[in-house]
Amino acid sequence: MKNIIIGTAGHIDHGKTTLVKALTGRETDTLKEEKKRGISINLGFTFLDLPNGNRVGIVDVPGHEKFIKNMMAGATGIDLVLFIIAADEGVMPQSREHLDILSYMNVHRGIIVVTKCDMVEDEYLDLIEEELKEFSKDTFLQDAPIIKVDSISGRGIDELRDVIAKESEKVEEKKTDTPFRMNIDRAFPVKGIGIVVTGTLMEGKISKGEDLVIYPGERTCKVRSIQVHGEDEETAYAGQRTAINLSGIKSGDVERGDVIAKEGSMITTNIIDCKVIVSKTADFAIHHWMRLRLGIGTREIFCRAVPLDSEEISQGEEGFVQLRLEEPLVCRNRDRFVLRSYSPVETIGGGVIIEPLAKKHNTDEELVKQLQIKEQGELKDIIVQFANSEDELLSLKEIVSYTGENKEIVLEEVNKLIEDNKVKKIVDRYVSEEVLLNIIGNIKDILEKFHEKNPLSLGMTKNELLTQSMYKLNLRELEYILKVMKDRNVITESGDYFALESHKIVLNPKQEKIKQELINEIRSNGLEKIENIKSLSRNNKDRRHVLDFMIGEEILVFGSENNVLLKEDFEKAKEGIINHLKENERITVSEARDILKSSRKNVLLILEYFDSIKLTKRVEDYRILL
Repeated sequence: MKNIIIGTAGHIDHGKTTLVKALTGRETDTLKEEKKRGISINLGFTFLDLPNGNRVGIVDVPGHEKFIKNMMAGATGIDLVLFIIAADEGVMPQSREHLDILSYMNVHRGIIVVTKCDMVEDEYLDLIEEELKEFSKDTFLQDAPIIKVDSISGRGIDELRDVIAKESEKVEEKKTDTPFRMNIDRAFPVKGIGIVVTGTLMEGKISKGEDLVIYPGERTCKVRSIQVHGEDEETAYAGQRTAINLSGIKSGDVERGDVIAKEGSMITTNIIDCKVIVSKTADFAIHHWMRLRLGIGTREIFCRAVPLDSEEISQGEEGFVQLRLEEPLVCRNRDRFVLRSYSPVETIGGGVIIEPLAKKHNTDEELVKQLQIKEQGELKDIIVQFANSEDELLSLKEIVSYTGENKEIVLEEVNKLIEDNKVKKIVDRYVSEEVLLNIIGNIKDILEKFHEKNPLSLGMTKNELLTQSMYKLNLRELEYILKVMKDRNVITESGDYFALESHKIVLNPKQEKIKQELINEIRSNGLEKIENIKSLSRNNKDRRHVLDFMIGEEILVFGSENNVLLKEDFEKAKEGIINHLKENERITVSEARDILKSSRKNVLLILEYFDSIKLTKRVEDYRILL
C-alpha cells in the first residue's frame, strides 16, 4: 500500500481547515488561539480513509502571510496538494505565493478545489474556473482537476474524495531502501513517556529499537515506540505522518527544525552551491552578498548569496548561487528549499542543493560546468564529482552520506567506477584518479625538497613521509600509494628508504676527500674502537652527509647505539664468529673477545648487532647460529 501525504494550500480564510473537517470529520485547528482567531497558525495533521481502502495523511497548512514559514514546513513531503480557492474571492496574493512555494519544493501533482460555492451564483463559478485555468497555466497545476465544493452543505465532497483516490493512484511509491530521514516539526515531553517528535518520513523506514541521531549536534537516541495516525506500529515508512517516542535524550536536546536520521547519513555544512530560480512576481533580484532567509525542511536559516554565473539573477531567471549560511545546515544533495527576502519578508525564489559541501568561491566558469554535471548527472557522476572535489580519501560512509542513497546501491556503483578506473580503493577508503595524482604529487614534492637538502641520503622512510604529507593517510594507505608510485616508475626503494627515480647520488671532489678521510680514520682503529656517528660527524654537515651516503652504499655498516663499522671489518668479524659457531655450536662474550681482539664493550655491540640482523641468537649467556 502506498504511503501518501496530502497537503492543503491557499490564501487565508479560503476554507482549508473547514474542508479537511468535511472530508475527515476531524478538526485540525487545535490551538486555543487558532480557534479564537479562526485561522490556522500551526500545522494541523489528520488522516483520510479513501473509497479505495487506502489511508492517506493530511497536512493542513496556514494561509496567513505571517505564517508562511509554517506553511513551508508543511509543504515538505507533500505528494498531492489540495489547492484551495474560495469562490467568493478568487485568486489572492497568498494563492500565488503558495503555488510558487509548492513548485520550489518539487510538488508536482494537485487538485484545484473551489470552496464556498454556495455563496455565489453558478454563473460566477464558471468565471472562477476560467480564472483558475489562466492562473495555473505553465505550472504543475495546469492540467489538474477542478472540483467545486461547499464544506458546510457537503456539496461536491464525495466527488472530491473520489478524485483524491484517483489522483493518489498516480503518485509514485516512495523509496524505503534509502537511509531514514524525518524533518522534525514538533518536539515535546509527555509525562511518563519522555520526548516525542513528529514529522513526515521523507525517506527510508524506521522500526522500534533502532538507534538514531538528531542533527545538528549529532545527539544519539533510541526509538522506544512509534505511532502512525494515532496507532502504535512496529515500523513506519516513507510517506507516513509519524510520532516517535525517543529514549536517551531529554527536553532541550531536540527542537523543531532538527533532523532525525541514521548515523552518518546526513551532511552538516555552512556553505552550499545551488541552482536557484527567482519568481516572476518577485520585487527582488538576487545579487552579491544579499541577505536571505533559507527555508528547508522545517527550518529557516539566514544566509548570504554569491551568484556564480552572473552578477545577479533577475525576476523569472535561474542560475547557480553559493549560499553562505549563518548557522549549520543539515541536508543532502538534491534537497529542495525556498528563499525569502530578509526584510520586508517576501518569497522571492527557490531551488535545489547541488553541492552540499561547497568551498568558498565567487564567479567561476569551470565551477559552473562542474555544477551542471552534478545537476544533470547520474549517481556515478555525483560520486566521481564528490571524490574529485574533496581532495582527500573518502570512506564509504561519507559517500553514502553525501549521496543520500542506500549503502548497498552506493557500494555497487563505487565498485563499477573502480572497474572503469575512475575511482581507486586504497585499503578501506576511496579516492578519484585526480586526487590520487595530487597525493602522489605531494609525496614527490616532499622527496624533491629532501633530496635538495640531503643530496647524499638514500631517501626518506615511510614514517618520515607520513608525518610530512599534507594528506591524512595511515601507514597502510601510504604503503599502497608508494607501491603505485614504484609501479609507475616515480620512486625507487632501497631497504627502508624511498627516493625519486631521478635521484642519483654523486660525490663531488670535496665529498670524495671527506669519504677517504673517514675510511682512513675508522680503518686505523679497526675493531679496537668502534666509532659513533656523532663523534665521526663532529657537528659538521658535510661529514654527516657523507656518512649517510656511506651507510646507504654499505661502505659502512650501521649498528646499535649509532655505531658504525667499515663493511670490510664487519665481514671479518662475521666470518670469525660464524667459523667458531660452526665448529662449537655456541660462543660466549669471552670467546668472541679472543677472536675479535677487542674490548668487551665493543664485542657486545657487535654481537647485539648480529642478533638484530638474525645472524645469531642469544641463549642465556651465549649465542648460537641462526
